[in-house]
Formats: sequence, structure tokens, C-alpha cells
Amino acid sequence: MSTRRVRLLPVIGCVLAILLLAERGPSAQAPGANEAWMASWAASVHGPYPSGNGSAQPDLTLAFPGNAEGDQTFRMMIRPDLWGRAVRIRLSNVFGTAPVTFDDVFVGLQASGGNVAAGTNRAAMFSGQRTVTIPAGGAVYSDQVALPFVTAASEALLAGRRLAVSFHVAGQSGPMTWHAKALTTSYVSAPGSGSHSRAESDSAFPFTTTSWYFLDAVDVVAPADTVVIACFGDSITDGTASTLNGDDRWPDVFSRRVHEKYGARVSVVNAGIGGNRVVGPGSYTATAPASGGPSALDRLERDVLGLSGLRAVIWLEGINDIAGGSAVDDITAGFKTGVSRLRARGVKVFAATVTPTLGSAGAYGTPEADARRRQVNTFIRESGTFDGVFDFDAAAIDAATGGLRRMFQPNSTTGGAGDKLHPNRAGYQAMGEAVDLALLAPLFERGK
Repeated sequence: MSTRRVRLLPVIGCVLAILLLAERGPSAQAPGANEAWMASWAASVHGPYPSGNGSAQPDLTLAFPGNAEGDQTFRMMIRPDLWGRAVRIRLSNVFGTAPVTFDDVFVGLQASGGNVAAGTNRAAMFSGQRTVTIPAGGAVYSDQVALPFVTAASEALLAGRRLAVSFHVAGQSGPMTWHAKALTTSYVSAPGSGSHSRAESDSAFPFTTTSWYFLDAVDVVAPADTVVIACFGDSITDGTASTLNGDDRWPDVFSRRVHEKYGARVSVVNAGIGGNRVVGPGSYTATAPASGGPSALDRLERDVLGLSGLRAVIWLEGINDIAGGSAVDDITAGFKTGVSRLRARGVKVFAATVTPTLGSAGAYGTPEADARRRQVNTFIRESGTFDGVFDFDAAAIDAATGGLRRMFQPNSTTGGAGDKLHPNRAGYQAMGEAVDLALLAPLFERGK
């Protein structure tokens, strides 16, 4: 069996896209006139497993002995924000230390649990080959995969449904590139059990995980004027304390609202990473990772500007910098640098104010940290740096205490009182409702 190899990519700031599309009949044509690839789902990879901040994660000792994968199959469940007649997926080995070989890659519609809806599982190729080897530091797009079940008549019924992306990792992978906080249940076969990607049943997948591995983007064929908006930030964008499998992070709430207004003309993707900072850490490598991943500035090219069809960013970040002792001037300078880089590529940049953390544990909850948070928010509101500002602080704060509103505190993922730092389902709903859609209206004007 032939193997397709791709050239090495730098770990930070570069993505390799293989765009040679195999011809498979009219239903698998390349994007036509007035069409283009548009990001429909993303999960910013942040490091090698197990470095990171997962939520509601089962014990994975039996699934991944030695913190690595060996001859087993992954079935990742992801929710496209926009459906199209064809998709392509991006597999990443950005934080690996050895080449990884993938084969038997399939894309289908989730039925229930780890099962694939009958007749929907479709093979994905890589430059016409069923096998691809990605070197350490690399990433690769598949050829496009036709989805015959996606039609104009079916799109309304598909809203909120999940794709099952299955792939077999041949041999030992070494450290796995991953996104820890999926807050979505996915499925893994036993080590050494071989390939089960083409199976519609989930009987070969005894293990569950609440993280995504190797898969970091899904694009769809869509009209060329589709507006892709990336929500960029830390754990509060990633969805800590939201409902497991509930899709009630603030980007999810915002997505539903903007789709109600603009229909299929928009796609909202989540580029949050739990623990992420604007300007720290100073250095990040696959062999010396930090739990929050590379800084926002270091990952900007890959995780945001690397998204297909990107038109705008909503940036919510800074609380981890504050808790880590960063000066306000350093944080605001980081914002300015990021905005400059995004605007240089024609991307509109909106900011959200940092939500309250007073009274939470450790360095997040001190009066001194709250004072610096308020200074950062003054910069966000008044500096004129951004194309618009959404006041999440005002939506979440208890005016009497200066902390997070009481009804936003109980943890929706695992239960309990919450940490007074991460909003719950109700808090994220209030934040998503605080996005003023009128500020985004110019993005949808034809020719803008």
C-alpha cells in the first residue's frame, strides 16, 4: 500500500494544505464559481497529550498506556457550524515528536453514541491515497469528501448534528497533538485493535474521551461571500463549566443568534484554549509545553489566520496574563500587536471585556488582580484599538459584590458550586446575548 508523505512544517505559525483534489464525479467537484472553502469547525491544538486543561475526562490509562497511541482507531465527534455538499478535514501532528501515519480516514453523520448513521460513512483521501504520513510539526488537509446526505432540503434538519470523523493511527504515534477541553464525547478503540474506521457500529470503541486528538479543522464548500468569524481566547471561550455535550459555550449561543439573522451566510468557529494567555509563556515547544498552549500571539497564524475564509475575530482574553502577574501595559501591547497583524490580512477585530473573577481562588480572585482586570477593560472599551467591543463584563458582574453573578456560578459540567471564575450555562448565555449583532452588520453587506 502506497504512503503519501508531506514535508515538515514549523511548529508555530505555519500550516501545510494539500489541495490536489481527486476527481470522483460531479458530487465531489472542487469549489465552483462563486464558491470557496470555508472553516466550519476548529479546535486549536495546544500541545502534546496529556499537557492541557481537560474537563470531565475519564481515566484514559487503559486507552493510552504510556500517554501515546498504538494501532488504534479514533472516532472524533464534531459539530459543524455550517454544512456543505463537501468537506475536507485537517489532521495535525504539530506538537508531535515523531512522524504519524494515518489510514482509513472516514467522515459520516453521527447517529447516536459512537455510531455512524447508516450509509453516510465516506472515505477521505490525501492526494488520492488512503494513507498519509505527517512528520513532527506538520499538518495536512484531506482531499474533499462529498456528503450526499447534505442537500438544500436537509440543511435545516442537520443544524446541531455532529459529524463522526474516524481515523486509524498505524503503529506508535509518539506524543499526540490534541485539544484537551472538547466538552464533547468522542470514542477510541483499544490499543493494538487495528482499524475500525469504516464500521458504522461503535462496538469496537470501548473508550470515551472528552478531548479531540489530531483533528483540528473542518472546512466545507460554501458561497464565496460566507462570513467566517473566529472566537479567540482562553478557557472562557473554550467553555469551561458549560454543559458536557450541551453546546452552550458563549460562541455557541452567539452562533445560534447570528444564524437566526443571516442563515447560512455565516460560520462561527471556536479558537479558545483553556489557560491561554495573550503574551505568555515566553517560549513554547513540544518537548517543554505549558498547559495553556502557546501564547495568543504565537498561535495567531496557525489557529486564526490559518482558518479558511476568515473575515472577523472576537477576542476575549487576558485573565490568565493577569493571574500570572503580567503588567497591564504588556497585555495591552499584546492586543495592539495582534490587532495589527490581523488587520494587515484584512480581518476585522472585535474585543470582549474580561469577565469578573473577584473572590475566586488564588491569584485570579484578589483585589489587586481585579484592579488590573478593570484597567484592561478600560483599554478595551476606550482605546479605539478594536472595530467594536462587546461588554461581557457588564453582562456577568454582580454590581453588589464585584464578582461573578451568583446564578452564573454553579458548574454545569460536573456539578457543584463552581469556581467563581468560569461562568456556567446561564452565564455563557448572557455573554452570547451580549454580542451586538448590529456591530457585525457591515460584514454581511455585499462587496464588503
